[in-house]
Amino acid sequence: MSSPSIAKEKVELSVADGTRMSAYVARSEQAGPHPGLILLQEAFGVNHHIRNVAERFAAEGYIAIAPELFHRTAPPDFEGSYTDFSAVQPHLRAVTPETSELDVRAAYDWLHSNAQVKPGEISSVGFCMGGRASFIANSILRLRAAISFYGGGIAQALLDRASQQQAPLLLIWGGLDKHITPDHRKVVTDALTEHQKTYVNVEFARADHGFFCDERASYEPHSARQAWALTLEFLHS
Repeated sequence: MSSPSIAKEKVELSVADGTRMSAYVARSEQAGPHPGLILLQEAFGVNHHIRNVAERFAAEGYIAIAPELFHRTAPPDFEGSYTDFSAVQPHLRAVTPETSELDVRAAYDWLHSNAQVKPGEISSVGFCMGGRASFIANSILRLRAAISFYGGGIAQALLDRASQQQAPLLLIWGGLDKHITPDHRKVVTDALTEHQKTYVNVEFARADHGFFCDERASYEPHSARQAWALTLEFLHS
């Protein structure tokens, strides 16, 4: 069976604070309309891995848009090194809940205004800082579903948004993750339970932070494969 034909492009979005934000788009070339997906980056930018994930979603029939969340401080097409975290820290620190809100809304509006996107079927998926941004997106946007892979900082800074979660939420964690401890994860799920939110909480016991990325030393293929299958099922349901 031949692989689905995928179209790829860069688009530029207007953000409500007056900035301009580049984004990578991958979409199926089959006749639409299609479900839409906001794909939210790790701390290393909209790099080869994130673009590849966008293309994997496109092959599943989605129109996926990956906005460059560092656009206020980094040059367009910025890609950080997995072995030099210090180089990305200034950009990471500049991303706030407020700027994340503006950026995810700009990406959502682009999808919502696209005639090839089903307006009621827009979801978000994010990794690490993008997992945090997906949690933020689900607190302000009318999403079909939201997925957060090892979203850092939710327990420390975003618990007030647990009560604002709108769509069903899938939380994916690595059991070996030293950055997001079991206590952090429990605080998040306790807050969601308290506010009677619909969520699924999954821990891959043998996986570390960043386990889904096949270009990082922490890649764990078995967990990544299962997490991908779970992600697709959650988005379909």
